[in-house]
Amino acid sequence: MKTAAQLIADKKHKELITIAPNRPVIDALIILAEYKIGALIVMDKDKMVGIFSERDYAREVVLKGKSSKVTLIEEVMTKNVLVGHGKDTFEKAMLLMTEKHIRHLPIIDGTKVIGMLSLGDVAKEMIVYQKNLIKELEAYVKQ
Repeated sequence: MKTAAQLIADKKHKELITIAPNRPVIDALIILAEYKIGALIVMDKDKMVGIFSERDYAREVVLKGKSSKVTLIEEVMTKNVLVGHGKDTFEKAMLLMTEKHIRHLPIIDGTKVIGMLSLGDVAKEMIVYQKNLIKELEAYVKQ
């Protein structure tokens, strides 16, 4: 079973895609669109201070009538961020995300943020894992 760190290593965009808290929301929207992703880790120098997602944009900017050009990320980001650990199995990450109703999970190794997994990332890996498990069981039964 793959770990969260292994899934991060397998991702298309291996670099950590982040935004600073003092940037306007429009900058985050441009990055989200460019990379076709749903959330960004908010970093103040080397420290994660939050996460900004499409949900944050919808709930905290659009519905409240704020401007994407003048509203800063730090005003609308999610500050209390749940994290996974690099050594966690993808299944553990998936359970946490499902139980807490979150779609994006930053992954840390010690104190360093190494990437972010989406619910789609872990669901895709679960499908691959289950297919392989079925093949192994079928081969065992045929013996």
